[in-house]
Amino acid sequence: MSTGDKIGNIAEKAKGAVKEGAGKMTGNERLEAEGRADQVEGDVKQAGEKVKDAFKH
Repeated sequence: MSTGDKIGNIAEKAKGAVKEGAGKMTGNERLEAEGRADQVEGDVKQAGEKVKDAFKH
């Protein structure tokens, strides 16, 4: 996995955590759900990159 991909995945997870927290603080369930979805998407992308790396070696 390239460094750029790692940073992008971590940034997506962080963005999701911020959205989720903002949604909780304001009572905005949609924003909270979007934040959780962003975090899951970052996790899935990171897992996919790890699988690709495993098959490269």
